[in-house]
Amino acid sequence: MRTDIRRNQRIALIALLALMTQVAGAGEFHVSVNGSDKNDGSSARPYKTISAAAQVAQPGDTVTVHEGTYRERVTPPRGGASDAQRIVYQAAAGEKVVIKGSEAIKGWQKVQDDTWKVVIPNSFFGAFNPYSDLIHGDWFNPKGRNHHTGAVYLKGHWLTEAAKLDEVLKPVGKTPLWFGEVDGTNTTIWAQFQGVNPNESEVEINVRRTVFYPAQAGINYLTVRGFTMRHAATPWAPPTAEQIGLLGTHWSKGWLIENNEIRYSTCVGIALGKYGDPWDNTSQNSAEGYVETINRALKNGWSKENIGHHVVRNNQISDCEQAGIVGSLGAVFCTITGNVIHDIHVRQLFTGAEMAGIKIHAAIDTEISHNHIYRTCRGIWLDWMAQGTRVTRNLLHDNNAAEDLFVEVDHGPFLVDNNLFLSGTSLLDMSEGGAYVHNLMTGRIVSRPEPGRETPYHPAHTTAVAGLSTIKGGDDRFYNNIIVAPSTEAAAKAASNPRAAAGYGLYVYDAREYPLLTGGNVYYNGAQPYAKEASPLTPAGIDPKCRLVAEGGGVFLHLTVGPELKQAATKLITTDLLGKTTVSKLGYENPDGSPLTVDTDYFGAKRNATTPCPGPFENPGQGDLQIKVW
Repeated sequence: MRTDIRRNQRIALIALLALMTQVAGAGEFHVSVNGSDKNDGSSARPYKTISAAAQVAQPGDTVTVHEGTYRERVTPPRGGASDAQRIVYQAAAGEKVVIKGSEAIKGWQKVQDDTWKVVIPNSFFGAFNPYSDLIHGDWFNPKGRNHHTGAVYLKGHWLTEAAKLDEVLKPVGKTPLWFGEVDGTNTTIWAQFQGVNPNESEVEINVRRTVFYPAQAGINYLTVRGFTMRHAATPWAPPTAEQIGLLGTHWSKGWLIENNEIRYSTCVGIALGKYGDPWDNTSQNSAEGYVETINRALKNGWSKENIGHHVVRNNQISDCEQAGIVGSLGAVFCTITGNVIHDIHVRQLFTGAEMAGIKIHAAIDTEISHNHIYRTCRGIWLDWMAQGTRVTRNLLHDNNAAEDLFVEVDHGPFLVDNNLFLSGTSLLDMSEGGAYVHNLMTGRIVSRPEPGRETPYHPAHTTAVAGLSTIKGGDDRFYNNIIVAPSTEAAAKAASNPRAAAGYGLYVYDAREYPLLTGGNVYYNGAQPYAKEASPLTPAGIDPKCRLVAEGGGVFLHLTVGPELKQAATKLITTDLLGKTTVSKLGYENPDGSPLTVDTDYFGAKRNATTPCPGPFENPGQGDLQIKVW
């Protein structure tokens, strides 16, 4: 026994000494716009480019970048060794560091009116010319015209690509345009600059596909912190191809992406997704094609041990025309929290099946929490294999082109709790096995089966495929929600078609094959309960008048409620109450397998253990309320 104790003590001492050696050996490299790549990267002799520092940074090292604009693509050649031995890329404290995929362009010649042109040798772009690079791929719809990954920016904001040169030669309309042509020698760009001489203003064009992205997969344990990143000629990112964002992890593990500003990506802001292979964009837009993509990924290391576990938090993401955050297969076991995502796919020049503020395929054991998502085509889209997923404490509004939450062909279990869904459509449910608890929903709920596609489900907390099944619909849990119609007239009109799959309330599930589990829900303004729901609360003549107001640097929810919330027959939400899903036959639990209890509200306040208040807020009060929600 004593021999074993001494041996264990020696092992612990050796481990401690090794850790102390690693910490002591950790280095910090500095980068400054006034530096030189011939320097040694010390604070006194900094590098000029982040790329130079990346070449020398080893596990445990930090690359600190000082104030200024850096026009480069950072391609980290290696990652950290573990979560404790990361390679950290960070902006210096209190300093604004901008990394751009664009270059400033002069030499514009006036053509007519507000239209100018510039001729640039193709050699300027090197191996990648975004003005000959067409956006294309699986599930992409160009709307009958060409689109390029290039862009033109005036004072940081992009112009819109015209379909034809003739459109740029006309007087400027509401939206200034640009158009490009590439021949064997030169790239010519025409652009409209209303009342501006582009040679005397800040005009930039895309020249790099991405801003921060490894060339190889498996670059693990990186931290990217505090940067402003802009202007990337990113490609379309379908789930069946390599997904490249303005910032991307490229099929890796353990990144921490925090406190960055990500803006102006032709397609995707942050990519957590798939690697590339010879079958990219060859699925023929079919479910069967994506099943084969999954099978190949399993052979290529798609597992809890190798992939995912990223944390994406407190970033500002906007002005991306496909998605703010995307991840096919690579976003497993992740946490996406505290991000503000807005103005996604607002120009709608092209379309397809991959646009959202957050678009994840296989959000296995992934948490999406505390995000503010607005003015997007669609808020959150969980497509295939949302299992063990938790969507909690998010604020979504003004996502009126589609819906706040779309769950597509998932078999569960997944949990959606304590969210504010305030757009015209709160939920599009083409899945089964979801648990929706303590949400505020002021938009339509849409329920649709999907009999034409067989999609995977998994053993608990793993990427292995247990089987395939179609979606019959239902098998959901709705507990302790507040569901509000915009008016009694709107609710009555939506309910006038008994076969409709969309309406205000849970009655849209009445025809689904699998039954719901329900209880403790409150329905306002004529929103209607599930037919088999026991003791639904439907207060007559009460309009909560829900509206969102931005004022004083905050976002406030205004609503009017009385004592009726205390009359709801609510229960504390637990693993035992939610039961097991029909298809995957799994219970609702935490990612570590421990039992789940929804015992806190939107703000983290403790809920009543026996009769919690319905909706996202525990005991919000009565009367005309103003609740700061962001």
